[in-house]
Amino acid sequence: MTAGAVPRIVLAAPASGSGKTTVATGLMAALTGRGLRVSPHKVGPDYIDPGYHALAAGRPGRNLDAFLAGPERLAPLLLHGSAGADVAVVEGVMGMFDGAAGRGEFASTAHVAKVLRAPVVLVVDASSQSRSVAALVHGFASWDPQVRLGGVILNRVASDRHEQLLREALEEGGGVPVLGAVRRSAEAATPSRHLGLVPAAERDAEAVRAVRDMGALVGAGVDLDAVLALARSAPPLPDRPWSAEAEIAALGGPVPGRPVVALAAGAAFSFSYAENAELLAAAGAEVAPFDPLRDERLPEGARGLVIGGGFPEVYAAQLSANAPLRAEVAALAASGAPLAAECAGLLYLGRSLDGQPMCGVLAADSRMSGRLTLGYREAVALSDSPLAAAGTRVHGHEFHRTVCEPSAGAAPAWGWRAADGPRTEGFTGASVHASYLHLHWSGAPELPLRLVRHAAASANSARRQGG
Repeated sequence: MTAGAVPRIVLAAPASGSGKTTVATGLMAALTGRGLRVSPHKVGPDYIDPGYHALAAGRPGRNLDAFLAGPERLAPLLLHGSAGADVAVVEGVMGMFDGAAGRGEFASTAHVAKVLRAPVVLVVDASSQSRSVAALVHGFASWDPQVRLGGVILNRVASDRHEQLLREALEEGGGVPVLGAVRRSAEAATPSRHLGLVPAAERDAEAVRAVRDMGALVGAGVDLDAVLALARSAPPLPDRPWSAEAEIAALGGPVPGRPVVALAAGAAFSFSYAENAELLAAAGAEVAPFDPLRDERLPEGARGLVIGGGFPEVYAAQLSANAPLRAEVAALAASGAPLAAECAGLLYLGRSLDGQPMCGVLAADSRMSGRLTLGYREAVALSDSPLAAAGTRVHGHEFHRTVCEPSAGAAPAWGWRAADGPRTEGFTGASVHASYLHLHWSGAPELPLRLVRHAAASANSARRQGG
């Protein structure tokens, strides 16, 4: 099979809360259980669903976000992630036609499905309807003729009689085949909290059991052969697979010296796009993951540090108790080595989080709040930092319920125009770039290359001082 001919389907829904994640994850697990190599993907910026996808498929869950990466990279990123796979399963976001606010369908599930030339399976929450399901499906099938709606999976079906009524209505409506009916199940549910589902990285064996239950539930209710036949009907894509090495080569090639860049991971910092680490490695870094909840020291020889998102507020006491690591992070920043932090990383680098001492690299204190900050941002770097040169433009995403209160005079990282006027956010310094803004570095590969260059310079300086 050539790379562009990968079988693929997109799972969409009429609205959030329809059970897409359960059905998509269960489908990935059921197909993997058949011995197929499944490539898991998620539309949008969400980090949590791909964690469950990875457990189901045994390979990294990857995001396909038209706003963060650019629509021209979606098919190449799909092909990159699905290398060697038998089928790619793409979970949609929100309702099928819900895109970036104020941009029509842009970045919606429908938009991504059209870019990928992939057939769509509509996951319908049928728990409170019977014959009306036919009108709902007819509306979604006819709204945009460029979207190929290839089938329906009925979710949260109550009984055999309920399923019969739903199937009869859809047969009467005609046109869109029913690929399966999934029964209600408390066992396959995943717990939620203030920002959505609890990440798989925090649930360990419980998450594995939940994914197994999802696979059994979907495997029992869905015609997997029909799903595979639909996926195989997708036409070949003309694109070439995305390559971190090619992106870096186009910018001048990797940095020599293989500087060590530490990458925070584990339950407190589980939000990271797979391509970000791949770009760091392609830029010349030796990427060294570590867990701030467990490791008292940074990886040996670290001359750069990347701390992504997650839930440090849940683990504030444990992060604070690891005083040896906090001291190492502060010392690394003081040495001039580059630090790049997003959202959770921003909170960790501050003085305190909910009253618990953090690393003290930034003159800022953070706390939980009752207000959700959410949305895409078109931002510009306001000053030079180890991550971005002043004037660099990026597309990012904010998603948090915390407030970070900086001391007066802090230099902001980003600026953008909001509905209520200009906004600035984050921190920059000679060695630090920290912000709430999440970035998918495939959309701005110059950022990881710049970071690795700073790490290499820091490593060279340390060697000179040591000699």
